[in-house]
Amino acid sequence: MTTMRPTLGWSDLHQKVQAGGRIGLWGLGKEGHASLRKLRTLGIEPVQVDDNPAEEGVLKTADGGLDALERCQVVIKTPGISPYTPQADRLRAAGVTLAGGLGLWMNEADLARVVVVTGTKGKSTTSSVLGHLLRGLGRKVMVGGNFGAAPYDPDQAGDYDYWVIEVSSYTATDLAVTPPVTAVTSLHPDHLPWHGDVERYYRDKLSATAQPGADLTVANGDSEPLRHRADLLGPRLRWVGESDDPAATWMEHLGLPGRHNRRNALIARAALRALGEANADQELVKKAADDQALAAAAEGFIPLPSRLTPVGTVDGVTFIDDSLSTNVLPTLAALDSFTGRRVALIVGGQDRGIDYTPLAQGVRDRAEPTFVLTLPDSGPRISQAFETTETTETTQGSETTDCPDLDTAVKEAFAWARPDGIVLLSPAAPSFGHFRDYRDRGDHFTAAMRRLAP
Repeated sequence: MTTMRPTLGWSDLHQKVQAGGRIGLWGLGKEGHASLRKLRTLGIEPVQVDDNPAEEGVLKTADGGLDALERCQVVIKTPGISPYTPQADRLRAAGVTLAGGLGLWMNEADLARVVVVTGTKGKSTTSSVLGHLLRGLGRKVMVGGNFGAAPYDPDQAGDYDYWVIEVSSYTATDLAVTPPVTAVTSLHPDHLPWHGDVERYYRDKLSATAQPGADLTVANGDSEPLRHRADLLGPRLRWVGESDDPAATWMEHLGLPGRHNRRNALIARAALRALGEANADQELVKKAADDQALAAAAEGFIPLPSRLTPVGTVDGVTFIDDSLSTNVLPTLAALDSFTGRRVALIVGGQDRGIDYTPLAQGVRDRAEPTFVLTLPDSGPRISQAFETTETTETTQGSETTDCPDLDTAVKEAFAWARPDGIVLLSPAAPSFGHFRDYRDRGDHFTAAMRRLAP
């Protein structure tokens, strides 16, 4: 992917158009509309193409849209479009430069004031915590990227001291530069159809930390996959583990459960300090080492929706919405948050081809009874993983059942969890194909719970 990363900035596109070139926009989702607004501030009306157009004037990719993009000099693609597709190959073969909106912004940004946060899971929480701490310490900050607003969106313009940018494996492939401070929260197989195979996914994901300009990477020291790939993590490394600084309690003011969230908070603190050092912001460096200042800054944090969120109790059974968990890692972390409790775990969704053996092993290793209810489309593969994973003598074991839909799973989970257990929706899979997004899935879960109430 190195040769495919353009060094163009947004301002360069105006010059391209002035010289007679055309700019294309491929994908009209949230990022695409942000790019459209940005282009229009530059006086550029792009060729607009989408796989399933919902607006007038937008060409369909398979119905003349790709042909139109071939006649452009630069095409800004939405992150969901893989650069490894035959369509992307066709555009590059025609001499088109494929770019991403975030990459265009990064090429012109004051990188010392930007921190990139990536990782298979935990990046959204860590980005949110870092942004909240910065605000609590008196800095103006924009938190955006993968889960938030685009930093190049004119609607987000402002006088910021710092930018905290969450980078997915999709947007990582668009970046030709890296800021001096980056953070990596975890690494586990994901998004395999987009990347093609697991090793390419790892390389693409971690490439966000090692482009020109990179200096320090704050990384999850508890992750074996990350430690095995330390050579991909930039010039300098600072490992952070969940057991570091055992006397620290400031992160409790965030209200985030689980040991994994303690580590996320410690990663955020390390990035906070490094950001201060990179900008000679001595006050920020000092406060990053002051537990009392951090505790005060942590107050008022609002956790992300559908991330280990209690949504109600019915007849003694507690229901937890963790719909944002779309991979094995956060689902295991969610289970780890309920040590000593019986848990009915609802898993399954879009099948991205990941290996569910670690999930089965993690559940099998729990000391407490666990009932696993699987959903389409990945449900059968999850069940198969449990069938081939042995229970050790020291565990309580688990049972599994395949359910046709979320309503059925909630009913069966509730019946098993009574009188004092937990029903946990932590799917270890995306919601695509069954719900609009993870919030919609969480809303359906909550609605199903409410129908159980007498």
